[in-house]
Amino acid sequence: MSDSLDIQAIRHLLPHRYPFLLIDRVTAYEPGQRAEAIKNVTINEPFFQGHFPTQPIMPGVLIVEAMAQLGGVLLMQRTPLGDKLALLTGIDRVRFRRQVVPGDQLVLTAEILKIHGNMGKVKVTARVNKEAVSDGELMFYLAETASS
Repeated sequence: MSDSLDIQAIRHLLPHRYPFLLIDRVTAYEPGQRAEAIKNVTINEPFFQGHFPTQPIMPGVLIVEAMAQLGGVLLMQRTPLGDKLALLTGIDRVRFRRQVVPGDQLVLTAEILKIHGNMGKVKVTARVNKEAVSDGELMFYLAETASS
């Protein structure tokens, strides 16, 4: 795997912004093949105000969203910047194995399983302290942007 991507590089690849940008750094990647990223989970996350105030747990859908954002970064490496937008079109075989709480660091991985035209399928995992939190397969469509 090669170099990392800091938050500024991620912001060039993804349209997401606070409070919905859910990856902090891409720690390693092989363009068009595989990537690894981190998400530092803090009590300051806005969703913890309601999920749940007395026992904060990161919602599973946001774990999936973080994995999808990494899949989007990986797929966007295949296109000219600003030319396409990676849209999540399917979620298969996703399982949740452990709760994610403030203080955890999610380590996310995404690996391209196949690409056909503008469609892609990515295997994703999320871990905390090397323990599986969630995994599954996500499908994407690389859509034209309004500026293309």
